[in-house]
Amino acid sequence: MSQRSERRGIHVDQSELLCKKGCGYYGNAAWQGLCSKCWREEYQRARQKQIQDDWALAEKLQREEEAAYASSHSSQSQSPAQPSQSQSSLTPFSKFEEKKTNEKTRKVTTVKKFFSPSSRTAPKKESHEGKSHSPSFTRQPSLETDRVSRDFVDFLKNLQKPGREIHKQSRAFIESMANKKDLGADELSECVQDFYQNMSDRLMTHFKGSSEKVERVMDQVEKYIMTRLYKSVFCPETTDDERKDLATQHRIRALHWVTIQMLCVPVDEEIPEVADSVVKAITDIIEMDSKRVPRDKLACITSCSKHIFNAIKVTKKEPASADDFLPTLIYIVLKANPPRLQSNIQYITRFCNPSRLMTGEDGYYFTNLCCAVAFIEKLDAQSLNLSPEDFERYMSGQVSPRRQDDPGSWTHSTPNVNPVISQIHHTLDLLTCLEKRQQQVLDGALTMQAELHDWQDGVAREVQDILEKFPLEIKPRASAIDAENVESDRLPPPLQPQVFAG
Repeated sequence: MSQRSERRGIHVDQSELLCKKGCGYYGNAAWQGLCSKCWREEYQRARQKQIQDDWALAEKLQREEEAAYASSHSSQSQSPAQPSQSQSSLTPFSKFEEKKTNEKTRKVTTVKKFFSPSSRTAPKKESHEGKSHSPSFTRQPSLETDRVSRDFVDFLKNLQKPGREIHKQSRAFIESMANKKDLGADELSECVQDFYQNMSDRLMTHFKGSSEKVERVMDQVEKYIMTRLYKSVFCPETTDDERKDLATQHRIRALHWVTIQMLCVPVDEEIPEVADSVVKAITDIIEMDSKRVPRDKLACITSCSKHIFNAIKVTKKEPASADDFLPTLIYIVLKANPPRLQSNIQYITRFCNPSRLMTGEDGYYFTNLCCAVAFIEKLDAQSLNLSPEDFERYMSGQVSPRRQDDPGSWTHSTPNVNPVISQIHHTLDLLTCLEKRQQQVLDGALTMQAELHDWQDGVAREVQDILEKFPLEIKPRASAIDAENVESDRLPPPLQPQVFAG
């Protein structure tokens, strides 16, 4: 099979990474393929249309109510008196009309209150005065929050008067977000993006169009604000981000059998430098979850991608291409299974400075990560050049390509097998041999135990036979040697030593 056909399921044209509106910026799957700028325009256009539709509905309900009220009034004036029988027969219908009219009146009143300016401002004031702040905003600041606040103040000191205004506006925005804890994730994102846009416009006017200075200040503003708001806007309860995280983790675990050869990844992990780059890439993508600021999370993705490019470059001994990068990124994501991957992607999408996602290497790498996650979610047999039957068996865990005993399988015939996987197979073979030897030892021990029991019983039987054949006789105690010599008194006395004096 040719290299081109192997890449059929993974290849992504670079034009597909760009915004579908053709503006030239990078798109995002979370924004339906649009960039942040076009998405905001579409979102605001749809929101304005929804408001107009709601106004039209309110006016329609009001006209129906007025018509119903006028018709009921005219009918009562034309026929003031009706027979009691007909009145009793129309009573249920009249009650139904009255109930319907009351329901329409409540709808009209609710819609009018929702769109009236006083209703939009009054609850905020009431909640600001009567309700306490969200626990996420009133809790004691952490050490990281204190450090970021000090760094932000030190940075703004160099700007003097504009710095004081920026600090004031940022603190006011954080306090205002405490009253918006009941908003959905999209509304919270809209508030943050509006603040970014307004602050950027003011800074652009102050710095007279110096985009570099504006970007440097906006990075600090984003770091200060999102560090303070992180616990209340990351994976909020109003979204299904947590469910998506669990689904993605389960999906990646189910794809544990996917090999580097199936994805056509041009990486040789037997080379020490390549193996080190792969480990660093996995570490970076996992470390993304520990960061609070969207820019820092993007930095982890960028660092991971650079390690991937380095691994490809060292393996191929030439610069890596985009067609090589995406399969390798998919492989890294499958090996790392980053925690809360969907929540981190959504967090970056909602609250990152939009200029970072539209252009530059951060936006390019982030868009590729979104494509990699989308590919993993839709990965099928055709993408891996497998038959549907094999794909289903691998997914169900019935068999695994890593445990095939065929000498011609990839574990034996492919020279570029991951050394870690080779070591795992070697260890598994050793464990299998040890298991067989252990079973043999256990069988031998049981056999020896049975033989010992038989030998013990045989010895006991032989001893018993000998005792029966030769019974034990107890003889009397033996006497002294000269006990039977009755004439011992006639014996001469024993010789006594004599001493001669010379």
